Amino acid sequence: MNNLMLHQAGWFGAPEIVLIVLAIILLFGGKKIPELMRGIGKGVKEFKEGVSENPDQKPAEENDDSKKK
Repeated sequence: MNNLMLHQAGWFGAPEIVLIVLAIILLFGGKKIPELMRGIGKGVKEFKEGVSENPDQKPAEENDDSKKK
């Protein structure tokens, strides 16, 4: 793929990434960024744990119906 196709597909280049990082630093400050990243990491971890918990388990309503029969 050439560079033009990647740009049209919505990929970020180096200048865009630098601008985004600078904007984040200006908005949150250098001391808040690690705290922000830590919170995002905890959220992702909790989400993955919630998704992986008993994937075969059916909702309670479906389990109750099967017991009545």
